[in-house]
Amino acid sequence: MSLLTQHDGLLVDLDGTVWNGDTAIASAISALNDVSVPVAFVTNNASKAHAAVAEKLRALGINNESPTVFNSVDAVVQLLQQEAEPGTTVLVVGTAWLQETIADAGYRVVTSAGDDPVNAGIAAVVQGHNPENGWAQLSEIALAVRAGARYILTNADASLPTERGFYLGNGAMAAAVTASTGVLPRAAGKPEPELFHLAAQKIGAKNPLCIGDRLNTDIAGANNAGFASLHVLTGVSGAIELLEAPPEHRPTYIGVDLADVLLPAEQLRPGAQNGFTARADGHDVLLERGSIEGHGNNGQGQAAHSAAALRTVLEVAWALPKPPRYIHPRSEFAEKAVDSWN
Repeated sequence: MSLLTQHDGLLVDLDGTVWNGDTAIASAISALNDVSVPVAFVTNNASKAHAAVAEKLRALGINNESPTVFNSVDAVVQLLQQEAEPGTTVLVVGTAWLQETIADAGYRVVTSAGDDPVNAGIAAVVQGHNPENGWAQLSEIALAVRAGARYILTNADASLPTERGFYLGNGAMAAAVTASTGVLPRAAGKPEPELFHLAAQKIGAKNPLCIGDRLNTDIAGANNAGFASLHVLTGVSGAIELLEAPPEHRPTYIGVDLADVLLPAEQLRPGAQNGFTARADGHDVLLERGSIEGHGNNGQGQAAHSAAALRTVLEVAWALPKPPRYIHPRSEFAEKAVDSWN
C-alpha cells in the first residue's frame, strides 16, 4: 500500500519541493499530475500573488487549470490584526501585492518611516520577501521598529532555493534588522499551523500529508498542525540536518523527492531497509551491511540507496539522547551512502 493511499489530500510546499527557482523538479511535477487526491500548494514565499503562482505551476507542467495556492500572506493579516487595529498605519516592505493585501485589510499602508519616525504613528511593520529589498528598505524597518512599531514577517525562512543554489531568504534579511535593533519579529506562515489548517479545509482533507524540504518550517509546521509529513531531499534540509533534528522538526517519512509518495509507507519510515543495519556505539552510530539493490520510484539508483541508508540510521540516531557525534560506515555500500550525504 503506497503512502498516498493512506491520505485524503496533499499539502505541498513549492520552493525546493516542486521547483528550484524557475526550474521544475521533473519527478515532482510528474507525480503531482498522477495523484488522485486533492492537492493544495502551501508556501512561505510571499513575493507573488496566488494567480501568479498558479500561472507558474501551469507553465512548469502542472495539469490543473486552477491549482489551489496558499502562502504566508494568507496568515500574516491574521497575525497583524493581533498586533494593530485596522485603520492604523503599517509600514509594508515587500511586493506591491503585499502592500495591496494589507491595504485591503483596512490598514493605512506606507513604505517609509518618514522624516520623523518617532512621531510617524506607525503601529506595525510587515516585511515580506522581495528581490528588491536591500539596505534602504531594511533601514526604514529599523527606524520604525526603534520607534515602537511591532515587527511582523510574512515568513522567517533564512534561505531560498534556486537553480543556482540558496539565496538569502526573508528571515536572513530580518536578522540584519534584529542585529541592529535588538527586536525579534513575529512570523506568520509556516511553522505556525494556521496555513495548514486553512489549506486542508479548502480541499476537504481531514487526514492530509504535508510534503516539504525544510525541517524548521514545512515539517515543524506539519507537526504543529497535527498532520503527517514527508520530507524530501530536493531542497534545503539534508541528511545532516535530519540527523541533528530535534523531535519537533522530525518528519514522519523521508523520501528522495516528491514522487516517493507513491512508494509503500513503511519503506519511507525511519528503520532498517535495503540490507542495511545500524546500531549505537556510545555517542556514535555504526552503519553496516547494505545491498547493491536500490529502492526507488523510477530507478533512482544511488539516491534511493543513500536514502535507505539514511532512514536506517535515523531510527537509531533519533533514539539517542543527543545527536550522534559520528556515523561510521562499516561496509562498502554504507561508505558510498554516507559519502553522498555531504
